[in-house]
Amino acid sequence: MYEIRQANNTDSQPMLDIYAPVIEKTATSFEFTVPGIEEFQARVSKIRERLPWLVCMDDRYLSGYAYAGPHRSREAYQWSVELSVYMDPRYHRKGIARALYTALAEILKLQGFYTALAGITLPNDTSVAFHESFGFTWLGTYHHVGYKFGRWHSVGWWEYPLRSYELDPKPPVTINEVEETAEWHRIIKSATEMI
Repeated sequence: MYEIRQANNTDSQPMLDIYAPVIEKTATSFEFTVPGIEEFQARVSKIRERLPWLVCMDDRYLSGYAYAGPHRSREAYQWSVELSVYMDPRYHRKGIARALYTALAEILKLQGFYTALAGITLPNDTSVAFHESFGFTWLGTYHHVGYKFGRWHSVGWWEYPLRSYELDPKPPVTINEVEETAEWHRIIKSATEMI
């Protein structure tokens, strides 16, 4: 039995446990040092002021999480977000990442966002295949933009339109304005049923 819900402070350590090996062993994250628990909690809290940060739980463990972050700070970018998903390796290929992304995309639509973006350190065939199967399309590649583990890394960028592009769009609403609405519960229930 799985449950998808908004992250809270009690989720910080299990999420950090999933994220730490990504920092320590891969170039997927361009961070060099694993953040402390207080710093990680502050990151989650800052994102959750405006955007969704979802976790998936089974009966005992946090299996994965996904969140949206702002895409740049200038005002004209306010309708665009960057998506990320991280999974406990024990839960790979169970449809959880897809369920989390589905819920995330639907919530972002509900908030009034228009474009989701994903940056993927290359090569990463698994992540590219996942994003493209979800409906993301490749935009381009920033070549040799990060240096980690003794080599240069490129980052590919993919986009996913959340809605049709209207003129004079209303500013997106905060997560607090849609959380716990009937539509929120429908989205979470539907995504959970995908697993």
